[in-house]
Amino acid sequence: MDYRDQVFIAAAENLSFSKAAEDLFISQPAVTKHIKELENKLDFALFDRKGNRIQLTKAGQLVYKCLKQIQKKYKDLEFELGLLNETFKGTLRIGASSSISQYVIPSFLAAFNQRYPKLKLYLENGNSFEMEQKLLNGQVDIALVENESSNSDLRYLPFMDDEICLVTGTNSAYAKRKFISKSDLKTLPFILREKGSGTLEVIQKAMQRNGIDFESLNVVINIGSTEAIKNFLVEFEGVALLSEKSVEKELQLKQVSKICIKNLTISRKFRVAFRQGPELKIPKLFNDFLHLHNH
Repeated sequence: MDYRDQVFIAAAENLSFSKAAEDLFISQPAVTKHIKELENKLDFALFDRKGNRIQLTKAGQLVYKCLKQIQKKYKDLEFELGLLNETFKGTLRIGASSSISQYVIPSFLAAFNQRYPKLKLYLENGNSFEMEQKLLNGQVDIALVENESSNSDLRYLPFMDDEICLVTGTNSAYAKRKFISKSDLKTLPFILREKGSGTLEVIQKAMQRNGIDFESLNVVINIGSTEAIKNFLVEFEGVALLSEKSVEKELQLKQVSKICIKNLTISRKFRVAFRQGPELKIPKLFNDFLHLHNH
């Protein structure tokens, strides 16, 4: 692809020349120059410029759609050439939810990189909703999510089981309680993940299925990071609902204690999300590797 095309794609996906410049490690004036050259070549304005904000014009939307198809063809070409000598060249951009990116995927990525060292990997993280949006916008090639709901424009395949457990700091008074009833939940001070978090969505749906009014919980604070919640628990007289995989180390070190909820198990499946449509070869290769090494 022409470098100007790559600059345009970056600007179109970020809707910002400055962010495109950061992604491409070039100056903002260089981005502006390349976009202007492409517009002159095509004889169409590709962006509407309103102050510091930009939006794609109709011509820009059409050019973006076509260039993304061309970009995919180049990726497929690199991959097919790699098949000839098993070098598997190309790029894979992975979006992963916070819990998966921190506690699940690093070992898989290390093994995948060892097996396919010529494939260039990028990992972005955020909550499940954000990763699905990045996938839909073409900013990542595959998304690893922990939510239960599904977007009709995406298809999902489960790859790992997980359980969400109730934990508290070992110095908390609640650490002495090994078991609680479902009705006890509304008496406890909670820290929970933020709106858009897959973990929070799973918790809400599990409580709804079990006749527990989620809104009646005493939620002291919502925090957008599992690590921050674990740090908060050290001095907090209360509890949190977290992925068991995220607190494995803290449970072993006895920094947090697990409390069992009678007659309530909150389980879920981590899933791989793909855009609907033709199956892309490199994301499929990663998905196959993920499932092979998880069984």
